[in-house]
Amino acid sequence: HLANLAKYLEAVGDFIQVIIMVDDYGQQQGPQISTRMFRDYFKPGVARVCELVHERCPHVKVLLHSCGSIAPLIPEFIEAGIDALNPVQITAEKMDPAVLKREFGEHITFWGGGADTRQVLPRGTPAEVKDHVRRNIEAFAPGGGFVFATAHNMLPDVPPQNIEAMFEAIDEYR
Repeated sequence: HLANLAKYLEAVGDFIQVIIMVDDYGQQQGPQISTRMFRDYFKPGVARVCELVHERCPHVKVLLHSCGSIAPLIPEFIEAGIDALNPVQITAEKMDPAVLKREFGEHITFWGGGADTRQVLPRGTPAEVKDHVRRNIEAFAPGGGFVFATAHNMLPDVPPQNIEAMFEAIDEYR
């Protein structure tokens, strides 16, 4: 993997801004593995990928996709060299936007968590969606380190007026 990544970075490193690593370490109530298990078995490989990217292409950021409740692992991700997290599943346990920003916002970018795609977007009213999106932006955005994206993919059951309400709330912060 590292050899292929090195070739990839050599070929297109000047033209990209983000490398995405995909692993799902979380469940709804907490990580799938202990912090110790992550540290012992997974972190060394994650760190080698981050080191390679940052050495070869210092302008490229490493984004980790991991769903679920991963808050206990975030310090390990930061230490390994992860620059951003996605999707930031704010409905999972211990994934409160204000707490995440306060505890980790100086060290990692939150690329997601702007809107809940499980309950609020599909089932809320447009006013509830706007209020929800505003609160999440207010929690994540101060000082930078936030890229607005939903907490996961939007499914076909999201009413168009709720998508419109989400974008209206985003536009208030531009």
